[in-house]
Amino acid sequence: MSQTTTMTVRLNATLSDFVAANVRQDGAYENVSEYMRDLIRRDMERKEQQAFDRLKAELAHAFAAAETSYRPLTAADVIARNAAASTNTKAGA
Repeated sequence: MSQTTTMTVRLNATLSDFVAANVRQDGAYENVSEYMRDLIRRDMERKEQQAFDRLKAELAHAFAAAETSYRPLTAADVIARNAAASTNTKAGA
């Protein structure tokens, strides 16, 4: 069973009017909660698409590289590389 959370959001008049216009009888949503859930889902999908696009770009770059640029790696090499990248990412945060 999923858990729900109630959140309070403060909006300026312009944003509040925009939300209200989308929730009215002629709007696309029946209530503000439905509208907010849809916005959040769309943002999640956008971020997933961005991550997928980055992966596709990296793969395209890798597959376009000359065969001579490849070098053999062991599983230990990959684990060490990823651990180093993780450490560098945390240090820069």
